[in-house]
Amino acid sequence: MKNYIQQSLSYMSICLLFGSTQCSVAQQKYFNDVTLTNIPQDAKAHALDVILIDVDADGDLDLVLALESEPNRLYLNDGSGKFSWKKGVFANKPHDTEHVRAADFNKDGFIDFIFVAEDDQNHEYYLGKGDGTFIDVSDRILGKSEANGLDIADVNGDGLMDIVIGNSGKSPQNFLWINDAKRPGYFLDHTSISLPQVEDQTQSIKFADLDADGHMDMIIGNETPPNRLLFNDGKGNFIEHTAGLPLMVPLHTREVIVFDANGDGKPDILFANLTSNGGAKDKDPRARLFINQGDRRFVDETESRMPEQTFSTYAATAIDFDHDGHLDIILSAIKIPPFEEMQVQALRNDGKGHFSFVTDKTIPEITRGRSWGIAVGDVNADGIADMVIGGWGSQVRLLLGQK
Repeated sequence: MKNYIQQSLSYMSICLLFGSTQCSVAQQKYFNDVTLTNIPQDAKAHALDVILIDVDADGDLDLVLALESEPNRLYLNDGSGKFSWKKGVFANKPHDTEHVRAADFNKDGFIDFIFVAEDDQNHEYYLGKGDGTFIDVSDRILGKSEANGLDIADVNGDGLMDIVIGNSGKSPQNFLWINDAKRPGYFLDHTSISLPQVEDQTQSIKFADLDADGHMDMIIGNETPPNRLLFNDGKGNFIEHTAGLPLMVPLHTREVIVFDANGDGKPDILFANLTSNGGAKDKDPRARLFINQGDRRFVDETESRMPEQTFSTYAATAIDFDHDGHLDIILSAIKIPPFEEMQVQALRNDGKGHFSFVTDKTIPEITRGRSWGIAVGDVNADGIADMVIGGWGSQVRLLLGQK
């Protein structure tokens, strides 16, 4: 602590000596934007989802991009948080890819990938070889759909990772694909067996154990109301609990995140929302926070816990950026209408689940764009969480966390 204080005073002395306000402001930021030096430059990329995971088993986190209208990409980490594009890893075909998830689906010890696409409905599936290369096994995909949501978890307790896909469009029934215990890495379609038969316009879907019974439950965020809460019976069958998620206002939800907002040990739910998908103002885009009551019920406590907002949000994450032991919130921000880029927004948790904007102290002003997809991880091995932020027609940005 003494060294930190001395360092801060030294910076302040330099700033006062040279009369620089920018220097003192820079010291307040919880993140340093190193995009220009540490990540490949592509200001027109449509990276709708990003994930950090060690692809080549060298002990550092690599970056995978789910791209719209371009082949998906792998950026390898050199161990210090600098990334380079390894080309030719995934199929050299442009799809309308929306999301990506990674797991060892076939239990061979190597990381595999599932990508889902919307407009052209071409989902992709790759088995890892452990060296940063992959085998395309997309022929194992069980069906086409206009997919927007994707998540993975072991839903039936057999030790294998299963897949849920949130769909939209003309035939928007969501999919549940169960990993085949007899042939790990192949899947069985349990949609008609284990999911409610409803046609939503799903944009985000997440697994989490909401009732502490050891089974992964499901939260569904929809473009048109309602959002849904499904509980797992322990065998991978999901039953909707409509009374558990009362929606006070109609939402156009684009992202669901689950985290303990108020420090009571129970997972809470945040819905990040749009006013519209690039059109005229329609719904209230304010992020809504639902607090877990412990009995399969969630109460909308947005009015007392969240600040008002007018921007729309396509991506969100929870991260303790101020290192006080409480999870804070990062929101992407786009002004709709007219679909105008904005600075990424930061909300600080007071430790009791009340949030306030602290963007000016947290996010550099250059961290702007039509932000889409956020991944959190320690990319430079300094013990501090960093962020990668995707974007729609915007540069993918890398922010290193600061002490």
